[in-house]
Parts: sequence; C-alpha cells; structure tokens
Amino acid sequence: MYDYDLLVVGSANADLVIGVERRPGAGETVLGSDLAVHPGGKGANQAVAAARLGARTALLARVGDDAYGRLLLDSQRSAGVDTVGVLVGGAPTGIALITVDPSGDNSIVVSPGANGRLAPEDVSAAGSLFHASRVVSAQLEIPLETVVEVVRNLAPESRFVLNPSPPRPLPQEVLAACDPLIVNEHEAKVILGSAAVGDSPEDWARILLAKGPRSVVVTLGAEGALVASAQGVSRVPSVKVDVVDTTGAGDAFTAALAFRLGTGESLAEAAAYAARVGAVAVTREGAQASFPTATEVAAL
Repeated sequence: MYDYDLLVVGSANADLVIGVERRPGAGETVLGSDLAVHPGGKGANQAVAAARLGARTALLARVGDDAYGRLLLDSQRSAGVDTVGVLVGGAPTGIALITVDPSGDNSIVVSPGANGRLAPEDVSAAGSLFHASRVVSAQLEIPLETVVEVVRNLAPESRFVLNPSPPRPLPQEVLAACDPLIVNEHEAKVILGSAAVGDSPEDWARILLAKGPRSVVVTLGAEGALVASAQGVSRVPSVKVDVVDTTGAGDAFTAALAFRLGTGESLAEAAAYAARVGAVAVTREGAQASFPTATEVAAL
C-alpha cells in the first residue's frame, strides 16, 4: 500500500567546520584548521539515518542551485534516499558555520537559506508523497507554518512524528497530531513553558501528554529514554558505549524510532531499537558519516 516507510520533511544544510584553539573575541581574528564541509541539517540527517537502516525513505526539502545543494543531493542519493521531493532554488543552500575548540565545545551560526523558503504550498504540491508514506517525520528547522501544513496533508492512516528542534511553542493542531512528540530535556521545558512543574522526566512526559500528543518520548542521553502514552509511562535503558561524538545522534534516534513504528513495533520496542542506533552513532565522528546500518545495530 505504501511506497515509502518514511517521509522526512525538513532541513538540509551544509556544515562548514573549522577547528580553532579558541573562539575569537569581538574584532579579533584567529587562525583555524582547514575547512571541512559535511552534509547536515536535521531533515537530511534523519533521511540518511533511516535509509541506512533499510527504510524506504523520501525527503521533502529545499536546497539552493549551488555546489552545497549538489553535495546534499549526492549524500541523500548515496544513502538510498528518494530525492524526488527535494526542491532546488529560491535561495542559497542553508549553511551552518561551526567553530570547534580543543575541548569539543562549538559555536554555530546558521543561515537558513533555502530551508526558510520551504513553504506550505510546497507541502500541498507534494500530496502524492504523503499518501505514499507510512510515517511522516518533521522538525522545526523549517517554518512552523510549513509544519502545520504537513499535519494537514497527512494521509488518514499515516503516523506523524515530530522532534521540535529548535524548540518553540507549538499550536494545538500540531501537538494533537504527534505520535510521538520526541523531545530532550531542554525541548520539553520550552514546550511546557509555564506548565513546567516537577523535576522528573516522568512529570514532563505526563504534562506534555495532557497538552494533546498521542504519545511522547523524552530522550535522556546516557540515561536512555522515556516513553509515555495512554497505556502508561516507562523507561527505556541506554546502551553503554564509549562516546566519541554525539553530533547527529538525536536525528539517528528519531529516524530509527519513526521507521520501526511503521513496521508495527510498539512505542517501547521502537524506542529501544532507536537507543541502540543512537549508541552506535555516538561511537563515531560526524553526523551522517556515523549513522549505522541495520547489520551494525544488530551486532551491538
């Protein structure tokens, strides 16, 4: 019935990374390492992560008609993602300028570029993609009104997964469609706002559920994750690994969870699998380059 296990609607960035001994102060120039350019963006990351796991994946995004846009398209196609929904033009490709110091701390400036031009009418025009997709995943590196239009275009039997990053208050229409809403501690507190009471993730999950999502997942880093629905709240343990780089691990988790939900797994089962995918990803450097295959996850 479905051509795609997962349709990802979201951002595609080129990450421009320079290592520095220290970040410059106002008016100061410092020398850095050679420039490294990597494909990134939460939408593009999720699509690659899902495709590596064997999901039939499509991406709906917008890139510029430039070298960075071609880099991102090549990365998607190499991973096996269907790029029929990737629009080209309207603005330069989104860019993230990243400086990283010896401790691993980074500073990032993002130019949304074409991501900010992914419009509601682009979503409406891609109706055939939505009807062909078992699960649809989105994030908030594209305009919120575009995410609202995603919700309005969902096929009757499809499932909607949202990672609200970067976080902002969400309209009721979007919250009510989430199954699940996937948040980390920071994102949970932003969405809860004045309703942020209690110190435990279980408290946050229950209050978030009361706001309308059909289910909620709270990611807890090294402590694993927590899943919540009308059936109750439970913890999903982490997998102990030697962490090398956490970049993109959240995107890998979300993609894996969305994919496995579409295969019929329960929320707890899908989250447990996603935790293993995230565990493999953090043992390697980079974002998309760190995402594992299903075979590598099974070997963990």
